Amino acid sequence: MDITIFFARLWGSFFIIFGALFILTKQLGRTIEMTDDKAFVISTGYITLLMGLVTVILHNVWVLSWEVIITILGWSTLLKGIGKIGWPEQINKQAQKFVHKQNVSAIILIFLGGYLLFMSFI
Repeated sequence: MDITIFFARLWGSFFIIFGALFILTKQLGRTIEMTDDKAFVISTGYITLLMGLVTVILHNVWVLSWEVIITILGWSTLLKGIGKIGWPEQINKQAQKFVHKQNVSAIILIFLGGYLLFMSFI
């Protein structure tokens, strides 16, 4: 399997699952509340950093096609992981902006995930 297809299916499935769970369980609001805990933010930062680093190392492809979405996701995830580890208190401030927009964020995740999955199967 091509690495681009693998990451499109991985990120696409991830976004659809999390987007649906955010809508059904309102978990995003509870997760945002957890950003008050620096230990939680830092520990999730290591996972985020690892996901981003793996994506960037294996798929650092800058082309004018849908595949660049995966590269952008990798870099943004890597930078977010660095931010969570280095500046956990800033994460809480940023997270508060999404408290009232969690359904919009979830719908965007579902559409992006659906697009990536669609592109991986055509």
